[in-house]
Amino acid sequence: MKYVVLVSHGTMAPGLHNALGMLAGEGREDILSTSLENGMSSTVYAEHVRNCISRITKDDEILLFGDLVGGSPLTTASNVIAEAGLLDRTVIIGGMNLPLVLSAVLMKDTMETEDLAAMLIPEAREELKEFHVDVDAGTEDDI
Repeated sequence: MKYVVLVSHGTMAPGLHNALGMLAGEGREDILSTSLENGMSSTVYAEHVRNCISRITKDDEILLFGDLVGGSPLTTASNVIAEAGLLDRTVIIGGMNLPLVLSAVLMKDTMETEDLAAMLIPEAREELKEFHVDVDAGTEDDI
């Protein structure tokens, strides 16, 4: 199985996990998440990551998404995955957002993991746009 694992500071990862449930289906076993809460030690967080990935075997693959490249949640999760002997089966992407992880969840079983990662990053960049609202449309002067 290919797992999508989300890690973050605060509640971003569980929040994205919840949103993915709304968009890609509730109760999916292939989406896992955990987060580094304010005041939590790195030792406790590492144990949360171990618990989060405990069902993943050496036959599985991981798409690991973190909120910040180089941030403690992503680096600690990477270290825990390495300790579990799963790093060679893991693609790691920092800077996660909802369009990125939604595409990963919906497309992960249709292509090789490395090809998926190569597709996801440019696609996620395309999704980042300024939203313009025409505030002048529909004013009383137009009536």
